[in-house]
Amino acid sequence: MNKIYKGHIIFTKEKDHFEVLENGYVAVGDDGRVINVATDLKALSDQCPDAEIVDFGDKLLIPAMNDVHVHASQYRNQSIAMDLELLPWLQNYTFPEEMKYADTKYAERMYRRFVNILWRFGTMRACVFATIHTESTRLLMHLFQEAGMGALIGKVAMNRNCPEGLSQSVDDTVAGYEELIAEFGGNTDALVRPIVTPRFIPSCTPEMLRACGELAAKYQMPVQSHLSENKDEIALVQSLEKDSTCYGDAYNRYGLFGQTPTVMAHCVWTDGEELELMKQNDVMVAHCPSSNFNVASGMAPIRKFLDNGLRIGLGSDISAGHDLNIFRTLVYAIQVSKMYYQQNHNQPFLTLSEAFWIATKSAGTLFGKVGSFEPGYEFDALVINDHDLNHDNYSLLNRLERYIYIGDDRQIEHRFCRGREIAEPRY
Repeated sequence: MNKIYKGHIIFTKEKDHFEVLENGYVAVGDDGRVINVATDLKALSDQCPDAEIVDFGDKLLIPAMNDVHVHASQYRNQSIAMDLELLPWLQNYTFPEEMKYADTKYAERMYRRFVNILWRFGTMRACVFATIHTESTRLLMHLFQEAGMGALIGKVAMNRNCPEGLSQSVDDTVAGYEELIAEFGGNTDALVRPIVTPRFIPSCTPEMLRACGELAAKYQMPVQSHLSENKDEIALVQSLEKDSTCYGDAYNRYGLFGQTPTVMAHCVWTDGEELELMKQNDVMVAHCPSSNFNVASGMAPIRKFLDNGLRIGLGSDISAGHDLNIFRTLVYAIQVSKMYYQQNHNQPFLTLSEAFWIATKSAGTLFGKVGSFEPGYEFDALVINDHDLNHDNYSLLNRLERYIYIGDDRQIEHRFCRGREIAEPRY
């Protein structure tokens, strides 16, 4: 049944400004897509005369959050070993934790908590790293399906520079992917789909990278990995892929850099040829500001990416990042851009509308027409009751800003994904 929702509607069609409809209305079809938005109920009623009207009163109605880079299997390690850089952090903490996901009972316990907390923070879509383990990856995909939340979920490919328990042969990796693709990958409109996931070049032999590229091409599957996060990592890639002109070119040679929809996490040191290749191939940047600070990677040049027209989304990057709340990540992105501005005064820091647009509409392009209330967009939305933030006498944009900076999940009263209200997933 068509529905019309009333509230203070705020979203971003463009990065430079907010669309604000005080006491506005958004009509949503029974297919879960936005029909139209307006301040005049009659205009929408004429378009869908039998729609049920749901009045959220004085509450804010905004697009839901998207997390375009997160490691579900690292949830238990959140906020641990924040005094290490990337490579020792992986060896001493991350890899031992991921080995536990060979046990599906352990995986189910952790993954249920993970999906639950994404729901709590209003993240209705996520691009997720699982582990090498096919069965626990399948379990995570079923949990997202059960919850009604959207996800691209990657069985991780890796066969070098890792513990024996996390190394998998190319043949076994391909077989695992094909099982998941057969079960989840046939419908490109599905809320939950697999994504080809070579961990990063240092952990994959050329044979593994080639197999991943062939899988992506054969089944037209999206790709995710890591790019130019850390200077030691970049040097290692240069030593392993000597014919490549940059880190991004190494992926490109294997068909893993925009040949199908691709998102690359971090890009802290991306510039020059690599940036141009990303732009040419329409590769999305997953900006992970808290992670980049925590493991001392550096500050990604987000203004440069915006000015060059790159697609960008925000990633919590649990557990190098310490916070699964994308609203907080939005704040961190603004703060990082301000620190970058202090060193590069020719690159202005992010505005609130730009950061919000990155977290919603720009990030949403990874999942389809997601992240806006424009006609045809899937209705992923949050209803925010900010009454206890003492919003009296503030403008609607001031109220949104206050919620982003000091609100929390207790103020989120309703969550929607593809037009369906999402109840709290079972913990």
